Amino acid sequence: MVRTQIQIPDPLYREIKRVAQDQEWSIAEVVRRGAEEVVRRYPACKSARNPAWHLPPPIEAQLRIQDPELLKEAIRAGAEAPLM
Repeated sequence: MVRTQIQIPDPLYREIKRVAQDQEWSIAEVVRRGAEEVVRRYPACKSARNPAWHLPPPIEAQLRIQDPELLKEAIRAGAEAPLM
């Protein structure tokens, strides 16, 4: 078991102490059980279970407009540069 030190706001400490007295547990036991509940509600990150995502390969296509200046003009005009 690991020993650690934490800071708890006074109102929360009073509530932890109350629960410990009501249940006849130590304060450490209340904190452990609370931590266990949080861990159950927030399972391990999805990325740990799934393989890393990779960028898909680029689409292999050619623009019908080959001239860079004409392409710029088409883009400025808001026209779509059609694919072959």
